[in-house]
Amino acid sequence: MAHIGVFIERYTIASSEEMGALMRLGQVAHRLGHRLDVLFRPEMYKIPHYDALLIRALTDPLNSSYVAARLAQMHGLRVIDTPESIVICCDKVNMYRHLQRAEVPMPRTEFVDERELTLARAEQLFDEMGAPLVLKAPNSSFSLYVEKVSTPQELVRVGRRFQRRACRCVVQEFLASDFDWRVGLLAGEVLYVCQYVFPKNRWKTVTYIEEGRRVYARVRSFSVEQVPAQLIATARAAAAAVGDGLYGVDIKQVGDEFKVIEVNDNPTINSGEEDQKSPQVYERVVRYLAREWG
Repeated sequence: MAHIGVFIERYTIASSEEMGALMRLGQVAHRLGHRLDVLFRPEMYKIPHYDALLIRALTDPLNSSYVAARLAQMHGLRVIDTPESIVICCDKVNMYRHLQRAEVPMPRTEFVDERELTLARAEQLFDEMGAPLVLKAPNSSFSLYVEKVSTPQELVRVGRRFQRRACRCVVQEFLASDFDWRVGLLAGEVLYVCQYVFPKNRWKTVTYIEEGRRVYARVRSFSVEQVPAQLIATARAAAAAVGDGLYGVDIKQVGDEFKVIEVNDNPTINSGEEDQKSPQVYERVVRYLAREWG
């Protein structure tokens, strides 16, 4: 029997979908003969007494989730996600450089530091990649600090705002689509495949509008057999460029081509959404943590 800890924060259980996924995970662990406990931040001292740790809170090298991951790793636990995955995926410059070295197909991408954020450089980027462009802060998540810019002047203005958070920005060509593919993988094996279908006149998975309200993309789930083999191959290559943990690979389909938008550590797995066509996702996570495979 494995003793598995799940590290969460209060916001992790803010929705019924998140709570439902945690409950399913616990039920599956119990059915397989394992024990699963939920741990909050004040209980981090208990981590060394577990066999494995699953993190279901926002990951960032400056967050408590990273401390939890490092503590687990130091004591020999199997941990999702590893500190190395967190460091790579929470810095988009770092993550994209890993993808570039592995020659993973992706949109044209440039990195602009404070000295390069000039009108002349912005005009050059528009000449090279077309309009509009997508501007990202390196430490963005859930579509925050990801904006579309249509002119060199707008790029400079938004880029200066983003560089209050970091000294570099990511500039990418814009690929128009009605949805993003998301392929969830663990240790190189596919856990689930879905589409995030954008609402009308939207282009991101999450759009933030007035008074802090959010507009979410609709989740449409697929079995692996339903989707193109090249989509799966592209996702596997992207995940392998980062590591062998749990990743959600976001991919744009352009005709018959697939281009990686980003690799997310600690990807969303919500009850009734990502697991619609992949109910086995919880069992596979539990078996991995219990060292029954992978």
